[in-house]
Amino acid sequence: MAKQAHSDDDGSERKPQQPLLSPIKDIIKGQMIHLVPSYGNGFFFTIGVYLLEMFAVLVVTGIIMLVFGPYWWDLTAVGTLVRSVHLWAAEAFVTLMFVHLIVNFSTSAFRKKKLMWMIGSAMLMLVLLQFAFGLGLEGGLVSQVNDQAASDLWNGLGLGFWVNPMNQGAVLGWHAAIVPILLAGLIILHYTIVRRSGLNTPYRKDVPYSMVRADHVAMYKRMAYIFGAVMVFAVVFSSPYTPPLTISQAATSQPSATAMTFLSEFNSSSGTATYLDSIDPYTFSTRDVYVSVPYGYYVNISGSKNYETTLLSENASEQSSMLAAAFSYFGENGSVTNSTNSSNPAIAMASQLTVMAQKGAYQPLLQSEEASGLDETYVLRFLVDSGALNAAAQKNGLGVPQYGMLLVGSPPWSFQYWLWPYNFMQIATAGIPWWSDLENGTVAFVMFLVLLFFPFIPGLRKIPDKLKLYKLFWNRFTIPELRKKRRR
Repeated sequence: MAKQAHSDDDGSERKPQQPLLSPIKDIIKGQMIHLVPSYGNGFFFTIGVYLLEMFAVLVVTGIIMLVFGPYWWDLTAVGTLVRSVHLWAAEAFVTLMFVHLIVNFSTSAFRKKKLMWMIGSAMLMLVLLQFAFGLGLEGGLVSQVNDQAASDLWNGLGLGFWVNPMNQGAVLGWHAAIVPILLAGLIILHYTIVRRSGLNTPYRKDVPYSMVRADHVAMYKRMAYIFGAVMVFAVVFSSPYTPPLTISQAATSQPSATAMTFLSEFNSSSGTATYLDSIDPYTFSTRDVYVSVPYGYYVNISGSKNYETTLLSENASEQSSMLAAAFSYFGENGSVTNSTNSSNPAIAMASQLTVMAQKGAYQPLLQSEEASGLDETYVLRFLVDSGALNAAAQKNGLGVPQYGMLLVGSPPWSFQYWLWPYNFMQIATAGIPWWSDLENGTVAFVMFLVLLFFPFIPGLRKIPDKLKLYKLFWNRFTIPELRKKRRR
């Protein structure tokens, strides 16, 4: 029976009330694709929807993490779960992007929709950048290792002035605002084009197909399976957290190496002081930042003799001799605690700074020299110069070249496989004197340009068709018409 309209008190008819969510459902249905090629209901041709799903999961979990902050997402059980869901949703998003790329490459989808291919390529690059920035914000040793490695890459590309992964405030801006806005814009544009023009139909006349209704029920089930898989991975393979390395820890475990680092910062022979890439992003005086400013504070508070002033009062030849003797002393594991009042001012100064670092008083002073408390450039560069960061990375299974720069720790399969080619290139070119991060970055950028403009490159664009890669996804298992033809 049809629903009857009800009458109000004034006698006018009142239509039955719609469910609360009906308008939202109507909007969603209006944006969905309803007719697809006969193979279009298969998993490989509905990946775009699952990408939208994972993007939504990432947005929701990301907002939750921003609301509660690093302490919550690193050190509480619920926060760790949300961080793990965020990580594995990102892993799923990247993996689905690559599968989507392979499908469109194999079926030469770019033949009919070149703009779609270019938008997708730009989205892939943004997703990889977003993943890298995300790991840099995790907050522990993983972030420190990845931020240091990523800074070398950006510096090699000549973009270190604009993108400094060691500056957590800047990275947060890129990860939480700039990249997501760009990515969301491209996603909307990409989907709008697909909705208006429909899924790609075969460019080959020998591939039969017919237009059928989209099976949204099957699609929803797959969405549930994918989300369930992400949740299982998040619970079983929780995102690991290793506390960040501090200068205090480095000075306590390796006092002599730390003292030698202070000396190298003083005489401008450290890795930071001599850092040269396509640009020189570390133009600050390592003597001022790492020695003079914090040591001056130490002298004022402790009332100790200022050994730096004593050292600088000597002539250049005598200074060099004292510094050489100090390097030799600490190189032979000379005691730090027994040399804070050494007759050699270089030894005394480095020893006092090391003791200050062991007690945890040095790093806060160093951090306070930064314009922003979120900028960790000074701290991380010191840890890099001392060798402590690399040692901690190796001890925790991070920083292994052949596994990629972006590492999230155990389990091993959560390493970022898409960086393997880049890192194999790093290993292969390690012995070439003139080859650096600039060359590696240039090769990576050129490969991205090749991917972006692939539909327009003669010869290359014909490779998928010549290799008949379309048969991987257009075959009797995916196209009903081919099965019928085979039966005849």
